[in-house]
Amino acid sequence: MFNKIIYLNTHSLGAVVALWAVAPCTHAQPAGGAYPERPIRMIAAQSAGSSLDTILRIFAQKMTDVLGQQIVVDNRGGAGGTIGVELAARSPADGYTLLAGASSSMIVSSYTYKKLPFDTLKDFAPISLFANVEAVFVVNPSLPIKGVKDFLALAKAQPGKLHMGSAGVGSSSHLAGLLFVSFIGINSTHVPYKGGGPMAAAIVANELQWAISPAAALVGLIRAGRLRAIAISSGKRSSILPELPTVAEAGVPGYDFGSWNGVLAPAGTPRAIINQVHGVMRKVAAMPDVKDQFASQGLAPTASISPEEFAKMIRDDYATIGKVVKAAGIKPE
Repeated sequence: MFNKIIYLNTHSLGAVVALWAVAPCTHAQPAGGAYPERPIRMIAAQSAGSSLDTILRIFAQKMTDVLGQQIVVDNRGGAGGTIGVELAARSPADGYTLLAGASSSMIVSSYTYKKLPFDTLKDFAPISLFANVEAVFVVNPSLPIKGVKDFLALAKAQPGKLHMGSAGVGSSSHLAGLLFVSFIGINSTHVPYKGGGPMAAAIVANELQWAISPAAALVGLIRAGRLRAIAISSGKRSSILPELPTVAEAGVPGYDFGSWNGVLAPAGTPRAIINQVHGVMRKVAAMPDVKDQFASQGLAPTASISPEEFAKMIRDDYATIGKVVKAAGIKPE
C-alpha cells in the first residue's frame, strides 16, 4: 500500500494537513506499535528541482520501501534553505518530521545571515549523510567561453557584465561563486534566486551568465546543451563529467569546494528512532540500484557510520567553512 512518495511545495500545504488529519496526533514517542505507524514528513530545505531535491527523491523512495510507510517530501526553498530548516527545528520531536538539509543551509548560513531563528548544533539530532555533492561551473552557451581561462579573459574585458547566480544567500552556489571571485579578483554582481531550479533557468535565459552550483540538478541541462559546463569545483574530477578539468587544473590553483546533504531530526527525537532511521539509510546507501541512480547524477550515495560521526563532521565543518567564508570576504546580510 505504501509504495509512493508524495512531493509537495509551499502551495501544497493543504495536502499535508489533510494527510495528517487521518493520522494520530502524537508529539512524543509513539505508544503501542512499532515506529513508524504513519507517514513521515521529510522537509527538503531547497526548492523542487534543486540538487538536494533531485537526489533526495532517489533516496526517499527506497526509504519508503524499507520502512513500509510513505515519505512525504515537503519542499521548502527560499532564503538559502533556512526557511525549511527553521520549520523542521520547530517541528515535534516524534520521528514523524525529518529534515533533508545541506551544508549551505545548516552551516554556511550561520556566517551569511546576521541572525537565524535556529541553531544547527542545538536544535537538531544528526542522523546520517546521504551524499557528498560536487559543484560544476556553468555558463550560458551563447557566451564565447570554452574554459575557465576564456571566462577570466571575458570577465576582465567586461568588468561587471557577467552576473553570477546562486540558489540564495548562504547557499552552496553563493559560497562557491564568491570564493571563486575572491581567488581571481573579478567584479561580478551576485543575483540570488529562490532555489537552484530558478537559478539554472535564469542562466539558460541569459539573465545570468554563470554559476558554480551542485552538479546533480544541472546534468540534464548540460547534456541538452542548454548550459555549458567548463569545470568541476572539487579537488578531483567528476565521474559523470570526466572530460571537465577541476577549477584548480583549469587555471585557479588552490580552489576546491564541495558540500554535503544529510538527514537530521529535531533535537529530542528518541534515540531509538534516530538509530532506526540511520540503519535504514545505511541499508539504502548500499543498494546497487541506488548506487546506479546516484552515479547517473555524478554522485555516490553516502551513509555515515553512526549519527555521532555525522554530528562530529558538522561540528568540524563549522570551523572549516568559517575559514572559507572569511577568505571569500562574505559579510552577513
